[in-house]
Amino acid sequence: MGTMTPTHVSALSRLGHALADDTRTWILLALRAGPARPSQLAQELGVSKQVMSNQLACLRGCGLVSSTAEGRNVWYTLADPRLGQALGDLLELTVAIDPDCCSAQGCTCA
Repeated sequence: MGTMTPTHVSALSRLGHALADDTRTWILLALRAGPARPSQLAQELGVSKQVMSNQLACLRGCGLVSSTAEGRNVWYTLADPRLGQALGDLLELTVAIDPDCCSAQGCTCA
């Protein structure tokens, strides 16, 4: 096993925090396809612009997304393209998990 540092643990904790919310998870998965504006993301997810703004601020604070201003538009992207691949790997992994076991109501596997 490689060397673990507090930085490694903190980075994984931030990712876990981001993925613990369905809206943030959806945003990260949507950004795998490429840059998007907050209004696009809000419309696709069916949430208010304020909700989207708050969630993007959280993801930016976690270091998972970055923003670029172009005139009056702000575009969001994954902060590191490898995050998109990691999310894809997690999606493939979750296929093996019983969807009835771990749901929003809690884990019932034990």
